[in-house]
Amino acid sequence: MAIKKPFGTITRGTTNPNRLRRIDRFIAAQPLLRRLESPIVVDLGFGASPTTAVELRERLSKINSDVHVIGIEIDRERVDRGLAVANDHLHFTHGGFEVPLPSGLATHADIIRAFNVLRQYDESEVAAAWSTMQARLSPQGLLIEGTCDEIGRLASWVTLDRHHPLSLTVSLRLNELDLPSKVAERLPKALIHHNLPGEKIHDFLKALDLAWQTNAGLGAFGASQRWVAACRHIAEAGWPLIGDKKRWRLGEISVQWSAVAPD
Repeated sequence: MAIKKPFGTITRGTTNPNRLRRIDRFIAAQPLLRRLESPIVVDLGFGASPTTAVELRERLSKINSDVHVIGIEIDRERVDRGLAVANDHLHFTHGGFEVPLPSGLATHADIIRAFNVLRQYDESEVAAAWSTMQARLSPQGLLIEGTCDEIGRLASWVTLDRHHPLSLTVSLRLNELDLPSKVAERLPKALIHHNLPGEKIHDFLKALDLAWQTNAGLGAFGASQRWVAACRHIAEAGWPLIGDKKRWRLGEISVQWSAVAPD
């Protein structure tokens, strides 16, 4: 696909090894990676170095050896750094939210990961960026858009299909965690300004804090046991969770988007 002017602006490009390990683990669990013969996965806005794209390919290749990862950056110098480590299954190209793919490889992406990209944008720009990326998904494709801290201890993301947001996921390093609501500072741009009384995301984080505190006694058996109990507490309180104990044990919790979407 020829690009006249990429849609987007250059990010700070902060990249640290293992920063996106929680998100990579979530992507690796998606059934379509096993179902498709040669899935196409995009690392959009990979940053100042190609580290996150390289790590993504390494992790996903354990699930499907024929997965293709395409790193996309709006900064041509960053693309050049990526091309220096490219191979038959790891590609790099210049572009933005319009998600250009290398000629002859595919017409649409099966998974697009856009992490720490929209954080610098205004909330009013999120919808256009989402819809532009969604239009580049295959019929079964998913967009994973979110934010994490510099070393990947706190992360949250929205999962979308071609038409709608599906869920919000919070993923935390549980050891020495004070309150789950600490993730508020790393909420996706669509939610970060809505963590206020009366908003659904505020209610969800407040309920998660309460569940974590209520199950403090289980911390003697490990932080993971405490988190699983907190997630069960949240589910019993009526929050529409997605996923099961297998995901909870990893420090994750996913909830239907409608339960936390801005009013």
